Amino acid sequence: MSMYGRDPWGGPLEINTADSATDDDRSRNLQDLDRAALSSRPLDETQQSWLLGPSGEQKKKKYVDLGCIIVSRKIFVWTVGTLLVSAFLAGFITLIVKTVPRHHRGRPPPDNYTLALHKSLMFFNAQRSGKLPKHNNVSWRGNSCLKDGNDASSTFKDLAGGFYDAGDAIKFNFPKSFAMTMLSWSVIEYSAKYEAAGELNHVKEIIKWGSDYFLKTFNHSADSIDKLVAQVGIGSTAGGSTTPNDHYCWMRPEDIDYPRPVTECHSCSDLAAEMAAALAAASIVFKDNKAYSQKLVHGAKTLFKFSRDQRGRYSAGGSSDAALFYNSTSYWDEFVWGGAWMYYATGNSSYLQLATTPGLAKHAGAFWGGPDYGVFSWDNKLAGAQVLLSRLRLFLSPGYPYEEILRTFHNQTSIVMCSYLPIFTTFNRTKGGLIQLNHGRPQPLQYVVNAAFLATLYSDYLEAADTPGWYCGPNFYSTDVLREFAKTQIDYILGKNPQKMSYVVGFGNRYPKHVHHRGASIPKNKIKYNCKGGWKWRDTSKANPNTLDGAMVAGPDKHDGFRDVRSNYNYTEPTLAGNAGLVAALVALSGEKNIGIDKNTIFSAVPPMFPTPPPPPAPWKP
Repeated sequence: MSMYGRDPWGGPLEINTADSATDDDRSRNLQDLDRAALSSRPLDETQQSWLLGPSGEQKKKKYVDLGCIIVSRKIFVWTVGTLLVSAFLAGFITLIVKTVPRHHRGRPPPDNYTLALHKSLMFFNAQRSGKLPKHNNVSWRGNSCLKDGNDASSTFKDLAGGFYDAGDAIKFNFPKSFAMTMLSWSVIEYSAKYEAAGELNHVKEIIKWGSDYFLKTFNHSADSIDKLVAQVGIGSTAGGSTTPNDHYCWMRPEDIDYPRPVTECHSCSDLAAEMAAALAAASIVFKDNKAYSQKLVHGAKTLFKFSRDQRGRYSAGGSSDAALFYNSTSYWDEFVWGGAWMYYATGNSSYLQLATTPGLAKHAGAFWGGPDYGVFSWDNKLAGAQVLLSRLRLFLSPGYPYEEILRTFHNQTSIVMCSYLPIFTTFNRTKGGLIQLNHGRPQPLQYVVNAAFLATLYSDYLEAADTPGWYCGPNFYSTDVLREFAKTQIDYILGKNPQKMSYVVGFGNRYPKHVHHRGASIPKNKIKYNCKGGWKWRDTSKANPNTLDGAMVAGPDKHDGFRDVRSNYNYTEPTLAGNAGLVAALVALSGEKNIGIDKNTIFSAVPPMFPTPPPPPAPWKP
């Protein structure tokens, strides 16, 4: 028997323990075998892998061909897996976030000044005369006095519209035009705050309602006029007159059936200049409506020219309604005030030259004190005019020839602001803290709100000019002191007073319920009460059936006392002029302090204060 066994794979197999061939040599020898011999017997995959090594297909599986690039299969799997896991986690988290209930942090609740602003603007809706818009939102009011101007003696036949002055149905243009100027001024300075409160369109509608009426009261398309309407309706009951009129009768405006005479004036500088100021200020409010704005500017020019050409006080004579209810002490302050507004509305420097004429300012009382110096009202606009012209110096600094008088106005404004502070004794205060700008006389709140507006506005002027405060003598006071003064006064009106009563109807838990107001005191019950038939509603001790939302009443006495009685108008009657000052003060104090004034809108029509330098000369050529 041979010692050599037969190799079952096709060759001799010699077992030699002394064989010193290495594994590598044996591997090479196996590779060199005749592979044809392998066909005699099928091999399983393991055997094939021993002999042939990894197949090309398996090698390819280590890589992934992406077309433009070949990447490792391992990296590709990790990348795709990571993306899928990330997408899954993101979707899962999003699902949780959307399904789990959340507590949204909304806007902070409106402050008291914003809440009171909403109310106070509604008062003007309740005072509208004529055919009311559908969205007037005062349920107990309707169309009224649609035939105003039909009086035989009236030159102007269509005088429907406008606003009733107070608790009666008289339309006085003098205080009404001041009220519209104040509203426009507040919009020009604080339009962003009105917008934030959602009241910008509302207040602009009110201003337009007043402006449209003023355009009816004179020939606004003419360049020159010789008369205008001073008032519609009459209220004098002198000598015990029992003739039906707006004071003798107690009727809803919708039911008025007695004659309403029209009063015209031919020399009324104060009235015409104030109406010019109202239209000029409104033209800036509506500057984006070019046609309407130009219409207002033209009317303002006509009125101001009339005020300068036909000198005289509209209330001269002493026996007229104007003298009894809204007596004007001078027209010089209206010249300064109206001139300033005319300059801002037109950019015409002739108006600025007039407003800064030292002689005019002297006649207006700018250089002397007196007990009422610094009291801004429908009668005396000097304090407001000085603030308005100080604005020009702070932001545009026009220089010569205006600097000297503008510096004087600026200094006088600083003195007025000092007089508002408790440390100074120019004005007394009640024990409850209300400043006595009218020295203890009745109806104090209308003066207080105007001062609060000027103080807040001047504070914002200084801050916008990067000025931290102002001097009162040797002492420096920060702008916060002015704002604090305004807040304490408005807070008093809104309820922080010894009576614990809000003097703005509808605001707070306790407010006057017997407001001196015909429309609010007579129920809307389809019964028409005649002239004297409404007296029972005037004299009843019951609360008014209709709430006159937003009406600021005349206010307490000098001892902080207040009588909520309809028969005493010195306590409970609201007015247009008073409410306009309240609106202005409220919007100035409302919202976030960082929403300041609009520095530029008021200067929209003002040209550059200095001439453009000439172009350089052409290059020299020999």
